[in-house]
Amino acid sequence: MDKDALRKTAHAVADAARRAVLPYFRSAGLTADNKLFDGRFDPVTEGDRATELAMRDVLARMRPDDAIIGEEYGVQAGTSGLTWVLDPIDGTRAFMSGTPTWGVLIAVADESGPIYGIIDQPYIGERFEGGLGHAALSGPQGHRDLRVIGDRPLSESILFTTFPEVGSEAEGAAFADVSRHVRLTRFGIDCYAYSLIAAGQIDLVIEAGLAVYDIQAPIAVIEAAGGIVTDWQGGPAHAGGRVVAAGGREQHAEALEILSRIA
Repeated sequence: MDKDALRKTAHAVADAARRAVLPYFRSAGLTADNKLFDGRFDPVTEGDRATELAMRDVLARMRPDDAIIGEEYGVQAGTSGLTWVLDPIDGTRAFMSGTPTWGVLIAVADESGPIYGIIDQPYIGERFEGGLGHAALSGPQGHRDLRVIGDRPLSESILFTTFPEVGSEAEGAAFADVSRHVRLTRFGIDCYAYSLIAAGQIDLVIEAGLAVYDIQAPIAVIEAAGGIVTDWQGGPAHAGGRVVAAGGREQHAEALEILSRIA
């Protein structure tokens, strides 16, 4: 494995995504289709589709033997043993609302899970990367290493999630139980919350119902910065589902003790 080549490819994919997605953000007349037909709303825009196509085009040129899993265009088989996991716009609701808390997620994984990831916020110009010996943030304030906040008790922790409902009624109740024990709970900033764990700003992100493309890049970035990402039973989270990400072992263990009670 050529680690430098993988990183170079990942940054090229992120650069292509920035160029593709920014013309759509806060543009007049942007519309969204609904992926669901049961009364719920799961939006997709032309920005999502165009961005993933741009990302796939880079991979076709630079890593043609690798597999791809993308939110909008599904699975493409490969022969190298490596898989690129792409979410062109994580947080489409934020994107279509003009809120700059969405992001582009890029991960490369082997049979064990994600080994490198990027969380990119094109509008702000911040790029968080982690894995293959790197854990760094580049953006308007320059370049710096990423490091999680470290051990803190749950009572002093800051907790984020995207949707107040979190998932099922039982999952929401478990989240609410954790929330009652923390210092501060905030909602609604999608993948950017995982970036804040890696940057040492917050302690916990707890979510449910995630897809593989929602979580693999955050896992790589957070783990490279010294953090922890598991499912609610303490096992691997790279397949998605119920996820708890933490900036320290103490707050992770205390949150897990509550979350693991639900089947």
